[in-house]
Amino acid sequence: MYLYNLTLQRAGAITHAIYGNFSAPKVQEIVVARGEVLELLRPDDNGHVQTVHSTHVFGIIRSLQAFRFPGSHEDYIIVGSDSGRIVILKFSEEKNMFLKIHQETFGKSGCRRIVPGEYLAVDPKGRACLIGALEKQKFVYVLNRDSDAQLTISSPLDAHKSYHIVFDIVGLDMGFDNPQFAAIELDYGEVDVDSTGEAAAEATKQLVIYELDLGLNSVTRKSAEDIDSGANKLIPVPGLADGGPGGVLVCCENFLLYRNADHPELRAVIPRRADLPLDRSVLITASATLKQKSRFFTFIQTEYGDLFRVTMTYDGSTVTELKMKYFETIPPATSICIMRKGFLFAASEFGDHYLYQFEALGDDDDAVESSSHNVKLENGVSENGLKSQPIRFEPRFPLRNLDQIDAISSLAPVIDMKVANLLKEETPQIYCACGRGTRSSLRVLRPGLSVTEVASSVLKANATAVFTMKKNLDDEYDSFVVVSFANSTLVLQVGQTVEPTSETGFDEETQTLGAQHMHDGSLSQITPTGIRHIKQSGQVTEWKAPERRNVTKVASNERQVAIALAGGEVLYFEMTPQGNLIETETKELGGDVSSLSLGDIPEGSLRNRYLAVGSYDKTVRVLSLDPGDGMKSLNMQMLPDTPESILLLDESEQHASLHLQIGLANGLLQRTDVDRVTGEMTDSRTRFLGAKQPTLCRVRVAGKKSMLALSSRPWIGYNDQGKYSIAPISYEPLHHAAPFSTEQCPEGFVAVTNNSLRIISIDRLGQFFNELSVPLKYTPRKLIIHPDHSTLVTIESDTQMKNYTATDGDGDSSMEVDEESDKMNQIGSYQASKGEWASCIRIVDPSSLTSLHSVELEENEAAISAAIAEFDSAPDRGRLLCVGTTKGLSFNPRKSKGNYIRTYAFADEGKSLSLIHVTEVDAIPRALVQFKGKLLAGIGATVKLFDVGKKRLLRKCEYKSLPTDVATLHTTGSRIYIGDAYESVHFMKYKKAENKLYIFADDSIPRHITALCPLDYDTVAAADKFGNLTVLRLPPELSAAVEEDPTAGKYAGDISTGAPNKLQSIANFHVGEIITSIQRATLQDHGKEIMLYTTLNGTVGAVHAFSSRDSIDFFQHLEMHMRQEAPPLLGRDHLAFRSAYIPVKSVVDGDLCSQFGRLPLTTQKTVATELDRTPTEVLKKIEDTMNLIV
Repeated sequence: MYLYNLTLQRAGAITHAIYGNFSAPKVQEIVVARGEVLELLRPDDNGHVQTVHSTHVFGIIRSLQAFRFPGSHEDYIIVGSDSGRIVILKFSEEKNMFLKIHQETFGKSGCRRIVPGEYLAVDPKGRACLIGALEKQKFVYVLNRDSDAQLTISSPLDAHKSYHIVFDIVGLDMGFDNPQFAAIELDYGEVDVDSTGEAAAEATKQLVIYELDLGLNSVTRKSAEDIDSGANKLIPVPGLADGGPGGVLVCCENFLLYRNADHPELRAVIPRRADLPLDRSVLITASATLKQKSRFFTFIQTEYGDLFRVTMTYDGSTVTELKMKYFETIPPATSICIMRKGFLFAASEFGDHYLYQFEALGDDDDAVESSSHNVKLENGVSENGLKSQPIRFEPRFPLRNLDQIDAISSLAPVIDMKVANLLKEETPQIYCACGRGTRSSLRVLRPGLSVTEVASSVLKANATAVFTMKKNLDDEYDSFVVVSFANSTLVLQVGQTVEPTSETGFDEETQTLGAQHMHDGSLSQITPTGIRHIKQSGQVTEWKAPERRNVTKVASNERQVAIALAGGEVLYFEMTPQGNLIETETKELGGDVSSLSLGDIPEGSLRNRYLAVGSYDKTVRVLSLDPGDGMKSLNMQMLPDTPESILLLDESEQHASLHLQIGLANGLLQRTDVDRVTGEMTDSRTRFLGAKQPTLCRVRVAGKKSMLALSSRPWIGYNDQGKYSIAPISYEPLHHAAPFSTEQCPEGFVAVTNNSLRIISIDRLGQFFNELSVPLKYTPRKLIIHPDHSTLVTIESDTQMKNYTATDGDGDSSMEVDEESDKMNQIGSYQASKGEWASCIRIVDPSSLTSLHSVELEENEAAISAAIAEFDSAPDRGRLLCVGTTKGLSFNPRKSKGNYIRTYAFADEGKSLSLIHVTEVDAIPRALVQFKGKLLAGIGATVKLFDVGKKRLLRKCEYKSLPTDVATLHTTGSRIYIGDAYESVHFMKYKKAENKLYIFADDSIPRHITALCPLDYDTVAAADKFGNLTVLRLPPELSAAVEEDPTAGKYAGDISTGAPNKLQSIANFHVGEIITSIQRATLQDHGKEIMLYTTLNGTVGAVHAFSSRDSIDFFQHLEMHMRQEAPPLLGRDHLAFRSAYIPVKSVVDGDLCSQFGRLPLTTQKTVATELDRTPTEVLKKIEDTMNLIV
């Protein structure tokens, strides 16, 4: 078995975010790290965040910082990763990619304790950077420019300190004095050798200042002062040159401190929520500084999402007061960035990320404020003997100082995932249980781009076509919408309102086949009876078609018009310098024409040189329109079916060829390259779009020429980050469309379907899935599909949270539901003490995405696992829901006050639940599954088989010799596949005659299993918590022997020796993220089955099995060459990354192969030559493999 791994949707979680001007001066941009993906984001003029560039770095990004040299207007990016190298990047606007400026090796690869990369600090003046490890090692690099203004970096200067743990490092604003860096460190040297524990109790953290002497080129440990043991984060304060006092803010548990050299400490209490118990502390997790001409603000965010504005009263470098004022509450973020245009970007820890606009700075409101004057300390405690008097506040809802203007979708974390076609659509849906706490959601993913319906109106009859025109050719926005019916035409004028008009001079009593705004401002209307040319003066010139030979097909641009008459005659018209449209050429093809297409006129030319003609004889021709050529045929191509619609598209003048898109009657879309010079057609690629023949329309997407294909569902073909993509649009079928641009909708489409006129726009390019969601109360733990009623069942639970009553669709208005959901999403959960749990069981309707029923679990009980089971002993009860719960669960050490399996019956056709009974068990039931008409439960390290009784579940059989804890359970036939929490996968068999369970095979490598999926009777795919994906198989000869085993497990292994048979690892691959769910699925109609997986970071990936040896050889060699020609951006060896824990085996990295199209053309030719192919053939092979998956 050889596999092809491909990321369908990149990770949603953002681990780091930095703000700067990376592509050009004064361009507000954000660089974010999503696991192993580095992205450049840019808010557009409408406030929507667009992805400018995204690339896989094939490594783990551990730290990220921006810096610029004095006098420079653009920022560089410094990245710390698991490569053991420090890398400096710059974004090239011309090449639209990150360029590696410098790379310096300092240690081993991997995320190691003493190898730097975890912390990265930069001098505010861009003169030096410090990269540090969690312990001991720190390197300082001097940054400079040479005579050619190119960046240079010095040899590393070490600032190591053994037996010291680092918690944070920042660069201090020292102006142009020697650069200084501040660090929070803890000395554990004495703790290591003290067995009594006294040294650990007395160990204190220190604020350490490192100074780089630029003259002596050395780093010294300037000072080390004790600080609070709860210190976790440092925030530099702007220096005197930037209008601040300098120094550093130290974020501690419940306190904020100000420290500076030769300055007394100032301390302010961090305000806490009114409902937060006293045993819960408050920590600062994110910060950003806003600098203005005469002042600066520091915004800090707590772990609960509360934003505070920090200000200081100071004179020069002397600070007299430190203040913290409540500002707003937003979802907790890993990073927050404040942009000069007044935007605040929050990269949320979990769930969607948000872009806010400042409405006010909170100067005039009466929000709660904390001051250093209110905290009087003596020897670290206040006068009343307490550390502080808590300051309480109520989180504000809705937002007052911020206005949310955009949201970036994120699935992170995906807890569980199921694939099913519950809605009976063309393709199955992917149901994901996502999020954490009150920001959790159940999301439905469909392959395709999401759109927004701007407007919709009903027409008088079914429309046949729609066109848009501008009043003047150089206008920015469209002025007219022309709707054609079978026997009439409707012209609408677009302004403040949309209303019918006769201003264009169009004949409204006949069908319109084509409408065109000509280059001189005149208009052309092509009808079945001829061409109507309306000049700006109002003069109308008509060309009449011969009798009984109506016009059937039309193609036009601003200077050219081509029409096809019944019988196969093609006529070509061209605008003269005098503004007349005259017939210049005629071509008899000998058969009816099925489609015509003229491309846009290249810049600096008077005409497009080619006319594409499709015929009912299943051919497509390219005719020359050069004067004197007589419309001669330059090239002809035979097709598998009739070309019902064609589109000649010049996507970019930088390409060596035009693209001819051909929509065939059998639902295929064929894309063929047309040479700009000779008109020769080459490199044809096909893709099945749907059962309906595609209608092709010319549109614009992201400012570039693109194609809209209307089949059984709409598709869009566009260039994204230099790569051509064709993706479905999640919208109902459309009949005809045209580009549409207004001030409110700069890039949209106007489309007709039956008697409806729609205006739609694409929300965000580059996303593989369109999603809908329903909010959940608590963190989802398990997602189940009811096979009979096609409803979804989720179990949800959260610790340190109180049960709260929310409107769940049990009769309350939808407005109340939305308001309560928005409030919980903004301010978070109702806080509780440690060890308290809130939990519920929910039934969701997948069609309307509403909550049908919810059962709250009381008395501190939490739902852990669930399964739907049908018991042979009670067929009259139908399918029952079994939920594994635990009461009062606490960790470290793990213990609980009771563990249960709750059994529910479905009522009202699966829309509600009724409790039957509760069965107490002796450990936490982490996994449940139906098996042989009974319930199989993984309870601690025991597997038990239950039958249903009247008052409780009845134990029928058990197996007690598992190594640790059961993490997952799956069954096929009489086999049981057990995923152990620490000891990999076990194959178990049930002997019904002896009523006995026994292990007959296990893995030889210990793996911490997080997800499992049986692929066939002998093969399973397993994922562990270190980000590895493994396929394990029982050898066929052993499988047959086990099935014929007459001893009923007499020779089965025990816990000390393991199973007598070992599973073979046939494929290994390091994904780099924790996989939480694996499913077998088919994502397209009549497509091949793939293995779909989701990760904790929100990635959706697919694994496809190769079906031929030729494909295996091709992609293995392509991957080998790509490792040499396109090494990872951050210096990590690709093979080493994919083999981080176990050597990669029998898996090709599709993400690496997909980067072939980004290589320079000369490199593409070199690699393709080694593969005995052309670059076009390599790209086609990669695209065909992608099309097999989705």
